[in-house]
Amino acid sequence: MKRQRVSLSLAVPAFAGGLLIVAPVLALLSRVPWSHLLSELSSSDSMNALRVSLLSSILATMFAIVLGVPLAWVLARGPLSITKYIRPLVTLPLVLPPTVAGLALLALMGRNGVVGSWIYQATGWAMPFTFVAVVVAGVFVGMPFLVLVVESGFAQLPREIEEAAETDGANSNQLFMQVAVPQVRGSIMTGAILAWARALGEFGATLTFAGSMPGITRTLPMQVYVALESNLANAYALSVVLVIISVTVLYVMRSHLMSVFKSV
Repeated sequence: MKRQRVSLSLAVPAFAGGLLIVAPVLALLSRVPWSHLLSELSSSDSMNALRVSLLSSILATMFAIVLGVPLAWVLARGPLSITKYIRPLVTLPLVLPPTVAGLALLALMGRNGVVGSWIYQATGWAMPFTFVAVVVAGVFVGMPFLVLVVESGFAQLPREIEEAAETDGANSNQLFMQVAVPQVRGSIMTGAILAWARALGEFGATLTFAGSMPGITRTLPMQVYVALESNLANAYALSVVLVIISVTVLYVMRSHLMSVFKSV
């Protein structure tokens, strides 16, 4: 596509808008204690938060794949009369305020929650403020990203491939597992990376639902928040790690994300 010339009247607000987004990140990078960055990142609090974040986000991504890929298939191939009502609910966590998301999880899985009360009465175990709660919060906020990307991949599959498989006698499960899923491996990988990054950076829902117990539920974003009051250098050091991860994910996924946005 031929590039068009941009007028000054548009360039000025465009530059201001870009600066408003980029300037805070550059300011943050200028405050990072680069000379002793490794020592800040290798502190016991930082390492514990990193361990909790990595383990919980990886587990959340695995659950998101197992549950989200079939859900994306249903949204892409299910009856439109049903899926048009399901899709907004599935994508709701994308726009839901984080604290409200955490409160919703508490209402469902808390000791007195809709489902959690049954579990507590039967086993004496409550999910909130445990490592499991961190994983569940990660699935809740991360899976919608995977579903959107994978559904887009399923929607772009040529119908001829599915029709040929059905002609050869493939049932619905075989069509899904042996034909559709292998064709959208790239979409699944992209969605999984986005879900992982979202789970890794979650703060509000996790804090509300899982709390901030060192070594158990305190993730990197929570450690940044705690360090703001006691160790500002540590907060900046951990922040730059999250910034680097975010930028890397967006840079690597940029071409696939553009195709997803065009298909939505």
